[in-house]
Amino acid sequence: MSSTATYKISGMTCGHCEGAVSSEVAALPGVTEAKAEAATGLLTVTSESPLTEEALRGAVDEAGYELVGQA
Repeated sequence: MSSTATYKISGMTCGHCEGAVSSEVAALPGVTEAKAEAATGLLTVTSESPLTEEALRGAVDEAGYELVGQA
């Protein structure tokens, strides 16, 4: 059973931003899909089980952006 959640990300402005956030989050264990959209500032994550906010925040920080919270 997979889990899908949407989060608000601060600082994304272009396709490069989307790619950086998506690839960092997609690398987390259990994540099957991560899609960031700069236009809306949203990140949709599908994973095998719900992610911890700590793990997600770490990946978004690594990409150079800020996790605002669940949308």
